[in-house]
Amino acid sequence: MSNQNRVIITECPRDAMQGWPRLIATEQKIRYLNVLMRVGFDVLDFGSFVSPKAVPQMADTDEVLKGLEKRGGTQLLAIIVNERGAERALAYPQIDLLGFPFSLSETFQQRNAHQTMQQALEQVKHIQAMLEGTQAQMLIYLSMGFGNPYGDPYHEDWVYAWIDRLAALGIRYFALADTVALAHPDLIRRIFQRVLPAFPELHIGAHLHVTPHNWQQNLQAAFESGCRRFDSALGGYGGCPMAADQLTGNLATEQLIEYLKNQSVPLSIHQEWLQKARQMVAEIFV
Repeated sequence: MSNQNRVIITECPRDAMQGWPRLIATEQKIRYLNVLMRVGFDVLDFGSFVSPKAVPQMADTDEVLKGLEKRGGTQLLAIIVNERGAERALAYPQIDLLGFPFSLSETFQQRNAHQTMQQALEQVKHIQAMLEGTQAQMLIYLSMGFGNPYGDPYHEDWVYAWIDRLAALGIRYFALADTVALAHPDLIRRIFQRVLPAFPELHIGAHLHVTPHNWQQNLQAAFESGCRRFDSALGGYGGCPMAADQLTGNLATEQLIEYLKNQSVPLSIHQEWLQKARQMVAEIFV
């Protein structure tokens, strides 16, 4: 399989679950995640090490992780927002990636992590230093990467500038996040067509929050611009609770897989386990 056709899929049950109004039982999460581990996804965004007051649904991430049967082909990703979270995550050598949401909107950085952008940058520097000598890598989510609803300044050039600045710290993994579904195909194309050729040594993906009306055109814009890393969630659950449109959610994994099949992209997805996972989605998100 050539690198041109290789697509990395990150399944995001953590993003789907974290804002769900009903607390999901730890054992149910473990069963679901263990099924997802068998589907053949490249990365599994399984949980987060953040304040249980801020995200009650993720308070059991330690217990969940202890119940996971890690499969060799699927990397584990945990979300952190500070050094304390990084310390907790690094206690588990089976975690491959530490995801840090870094917002291009000062307002959202404060709302999401109670930090200024400068404080978040200092956290990133400290965490990156903590990762030296470990097998774990940091993945930066450039939140509000396609604009924000708060009236904060935004320019698409900032995506390039921040990738350049953060890559200088040794960070190699990035996801450009359309946090509140403001992106449109022209903007997506311009940004990816600029940053992908400029940083060929980096792993730059798309974390798109979409609506039933724009998911395909936005996915297509990213794919045709050369993006080969995509985040998605079965059922399209999750997304940012601050998005104004109630129909906004994660890109649905089912739609992503179907789109990639139509583009003749070879995938290592085990259909039987995928069907089991889809059945569990119907049981969990009720």
